[in-house]
Amino acid sequence: MLRLLRWFVCVWGCVVLSNAALAQYATEIIVAQDSSGDFTSIQEAIDQAKAFPDKRITIFIKKGIYREKVKVHAWNTMLTLKGEDAATTIITYDDYFDKIDRGRNSTFHTYTVLVQADDFRAEQLTIENTAGPVGQAVALAVESDRCVFRNCRILGNQDTLYAAGSSSRQYFVNCYIEGTTDFIFGAATALFDTCTIHSKSNSYITAASTPEGRRFGYVFRACRLTAAPGVDAAYLGRPWRDHAHVAFIFCEMGGHIAPAGWQNWSGTTRDKTAYYAEYGNSGPGAGTAHRVSWSHHLSKKEAGRYTLKNILEPVAAADEKDWTGASD
Repeated sequence: MLRLLRWFVCVWGCVVLSNAALAQYATEIIVAQDSSGDFTSIQEAIDQAKAFPDKRITIFIKKGIYREKVKVHAWNTMLTLKGEDAATTIITYDDYFDKIDRGRNSTFHTYTVLVQADDFRAEQLTIENTAGPVGQAVALAVESDRCVFRNCRILGNQDTLYAAGSSSRQYFVNCYIEGTTDFIFGAATALFDTCTIHSKSNSYITAASTPEGRRFGYVFRACRLTAAPGVDAAYLGRPWRDHAHVAFIFCEMGGHIAPAGWQNWSGTTRDKTAYYAEYGNSGPGAGTAHRVSWSHHLSKKEAGRYTLKNILEPVAAADEKDWTGASD
């Protein structure tokens, strides 16, 4: 009987230890092209990360140019991609609409980085699509909720940043985003804080498709709007779908912004439902005297509603700081 008891205790102990070992997983992973880390490929590191982890997993990416299409799957929740330095840690690819050639929805396959997992973060990275001015070519596509991008450079031409997801909330802070036509587009609720938004051609900065009933869509707060030489007629946005909602608050606008500010999507009546707003902006492009009649010039009280908490609701204040890392 004693021998049997000892055997049972031994077997049970092995099971417990085995389960404990299975429960453990790496929360810090290093990617380096010189093989000094755990992986040489970003995608390989993501694919080997634990699905639906209990603790955040951080993939540190050493300096280098990583030519690969990167997909953060829906099960890669609570994942951070952190580069050494945004200028020298670069994820790059060059797909574009005609090259993909997958029919009318080819745009959405052109991404360099695609994020489908909630609670994703990126820091100190460049994400670029180098296809050039050849049509739709997405650099970064984000389709998930509670995503934060800090000190990142998002580079491309047409359709650079697809900020999507009808129920998703995204926070971009201290980022540089450039493009030509509709280079920030989609249905997400997204706050751009202290970002630089750079127009490379006379076209449209935003093409929002905010779902009906949303209080906010794209909000640019304390951002700088700059342009390449020769650009002198860039519009703040046009509505990709009905109910587009875009606001610029306390932004510095260069002289490249067209006096009308906004434009309707050709051949539609989306101007009837779009909500385009401005308040407290400065610079040669900020004058509102010649803005389209259907845009809104917010009062101080109305502008006061554009707070981080309100925009990214309904997350409670305590939880909000956990995922944005910021507060008003």
